[in-house]
Amino acid sequence: MEHRALGGQGLTVGAQGLGCMGMSAFYGATDEAESLATVDRALELGVTLLDTAESYGPFVNEQLVGKALAGRREAAVLATKTGVEITDDGRALGLNGRPEYVRRALERSLRHLGTDHVDLYYLHRIDPDVPIEETVGALAELVAAGKVRHIGVSEASARTIRRAHAVHPLTAVQTEYSLFERGIEHDGVLDTLRELGIGLVAYSPLGRGFLSGAITGPDDFAEDDWRRTDPRFQGENFGRNLDVVREVRRIAAAKDVTPAQLALAWVQHQGAIAIPGTKRRRYLEENVAATAVTLTAEDLAAIEAVAPHGAVTGDRYAPELMNTLNG
Repeated sequence: MEHRALGGQGLTVGAQGLGCMGMSAFYGATDEAESLATVDRALELGVTLLDTAESYGPFVNEQLVGKALAGRREAAVLATKTGVEITDDGRALGLNGRPEYVRRALERSLRHLGTDHVDLYYLHRIDPDVPIEETVGALAELVAAGKVRHIGVSEASARTIRRAHAVHPLTAVQTEYSLFERGIEHDGVLDTLRELGIGLVAYSPLGRGFLSGAITGPDDFAEDDWRRTDPRFQGENFGRNLDVVREVRRIAAAKDVTPAQLALAWVQHQGAIAIPGTKRRRYLEENVAATAVTLTAEDLAAIEAVAPHGAVTGDRYAPELMNTLNG
């Protein structure tokens, strides 16, 4: 797999990463053995960036990733996140960007991951009650201490990104980006990243599975799958968004690739590192094959015609979570 620079601070990663969240939380039944085998296969295929967070589980996803990397820590670029306060017994208390929490959370993450450093440490969400300069100052101290190699923020506004980057250079910004979610092209975030030389890591690059072409309705989800509450999978929104997926499927079929591969190739073409989440080897292998897909000018024009900004209807989260975005 091709490797790419992620941002301008010297970090290099495989052209596609792996989102590990669903191996432990939010997407129905889990299978540790298959998840560990999926990480094994990812590393074999040249995937290096593994993405987790203390809040996934909570804690259990970091522990799973740590188990997967036992004895071969340097095989991966390990990214985790803080900023959603979790008590030691696993209760979520809301956003917390205070320096003392960031420092304490990192020590706990290092224990769970079984390592002495994190390659990329993100502020998961922006705490509106703590100046970003204070939080990034704490992250910078962790870099100076050698416990963190690079830092980033997630779901931040262009203004916040600039303020953070002025305190300590950001290597990456993680945000939702796909044919289903193109807001950063219009709110200044993408332009800001390109201007400042900050890498873009795209989570949910398959529209939470919608762009795989395999989802036909809410009944496709397990009872404990959080997508049952996602506005884009509800009522009239679902039907309209399925129309977009049908058009993506048509373009993919003409190119002899899967819809997921077409959608991932589009994200890659924008210069982002996609981190599609999967807990199964067969989907991983399909996703990784997208790194070899080349999109022509005609392909890009056809995709733009069917999936422009605004084509998808419905907020990307329920209201209480929408309030945590673009901080």
